[in-house]
Amino acid sequence: MRSLLVILCVAACAGNPSRSPVAIAPAPTPAARPVTVDTNPVPFARTDSTVPAATVRSEDVEREAERLFGPEGRDILGGDAAPTFDIDVTSYSANRRVLQYLEFFQVDARDRFAVWLSRLTRYEGMIRERLRAKGLPEDLVYLTVIESGLSNSAVSRARAVGMWQFIAGTGRLYGLTVDPWVDERRDPFKATDAAVNFLSDLVQRLGSVYLAAAAYNAGEGRITRGVRRLPGESDSLTDETFFQLADRRYLRRETRDYVPKLIAAALVAKQPARYGFTDIPRLAPLVFDEIRVPDATGLDVLAELADTTTAALLELNPQFVRGVTPPGREVTVRVPRGRGTIVAERYDTLQVTSRITFVDHYVTRGQTLSEIAHQYRISVAMIQGANPWLRPRALRVGQRLVIPMSGRVVPMAARRTPVEAAAGAPGRVTGTPAPIAHIVRSGETASQISRRYGIALRVLLDYNGLDMDSVIKPGQRLRIPSAARAHRNQSE
Repeated sequence: MRSLLVILCVAACAGNPSRSPVAIAPAPTPAARPVTVDTNPVPFARTDSTVPAATVRSEDVEREAERLFGPEGRDILGGDAAPTFDIDVTSYSANRRVLQYLEFFQVDARDRFAVWLSRLTRYEGMIRERLRAKGLPEDLVYLTVIESGLSNSAVSRARAVGMWQFIAGTGRLYGLTVDPWVDERRDPFKATDAAVNFLSDLVQRLGSVYLAAAAYNAGEGRITRGVRRLPGESDSLTDETFFQLADRRYLRRETRDYVPKLIAAALVAKQPARYGFTDIPRLAPLVFDEIRVPDATGLDVLAELADTTTAALLELNPQFVRGVTPPGREVTVRVPRGRGTIVAERYDTLQVTSRITFVDHYVTRGQTLSEIAHQYRISVAMIQGANPWLRPRALRVGQRLVIPMSGRVVPMAARRTPVEAAAGAPGRVTGTPAPIAHIVRSGETASQISRRYGIALRVLLDYNGLDMDSVIKPGQRLRIPSAARAHRNQSE
């Protein structure tokens, strides 16, 4: 039996349990009927939405366009057909903060917003479909614009990650895997499923789309505490409740601006030409096959099997944070549409020792990209291809680089090293301190040891190839990342 399972899939059907997998086996197996993809964007106006559509033709918005663009502003609005929304934009389009963000998107953030509009066409159809399936307003798609600019690699100061900006705890709560090998907060399809479920829960509990959006930003507890401070007793919460909270400054500034920013983003995104955004390049929706990979395999290896580039595989699979699928775990990997079967066949003939071709390198002080490339005897272009978001002239000390090793086998100990452990990781340059050795004493637990050295328990376990169910015994030797040396010296 073949070791891989190929699933024909497109962006619009990702995550749909009704798909029929196609097993690659010696005996013929009926293929699943591919789902067709409409490359045109999903229509903005929907008459079957669970929330009544609101037509926007506000004189205030037209006056705002005239103020920004001069007498020709009304012409820029263009066309007789006004857009429709399934969130309440009409009531708040003249809100002071909405108008300020309209101007901000058109002036200060113009270049960035143009990029966001371009990315929007890649994911909008998929996101709208999943919002619709949950009975949510489809225009909540614009949360991705204000959260991350639809960037799967976005990381906030609060360590929220991905297009939907999940923190690790909330992501895991809604079914996302977040570990040193796989971070599904970066997976646009799985993160969208989690975000839609999260938003659905918030809408059900708070009874208002705008309050749910504010809770998505600030947390449900902060919103409910603010509601309790409002004068009088309200039988029900509505979208207007959000603006009451904002006007009384019961919310922090970021959250007070969150819904006005959402409304402004929706106004611009639905009629970009109306606000001066013309000739925006349209990124096509992602289409792909899915294969099952049984053990640690570099994305560069799979890219070669699929006759594509490493960068293309990284774009389809941003959740594999080390450019390698996790060891000892079967996972799904996306490959370009039409290449799934050939990749499966080629993978079956691939030697186990040829699956891993990446190691991690952590930048040390004064290192340049050319020096690192020379150290590993590869080209600068190969490193850049494996790290498409790399800024070669802005390397940071401790920054992790994925190094394609052209078929060289990575030792098992190196494969166990987590992303967080910068010291002692694969690719460590000569002169970096060796890991600390700790001999387990009677009665000691892994939690106590991790606290002693000032490192996370998960880092300690992953660094030693252990998990939460592992039992440590007296006399056992544990490796401690050398980054913990200073903490140990201070505590002693």
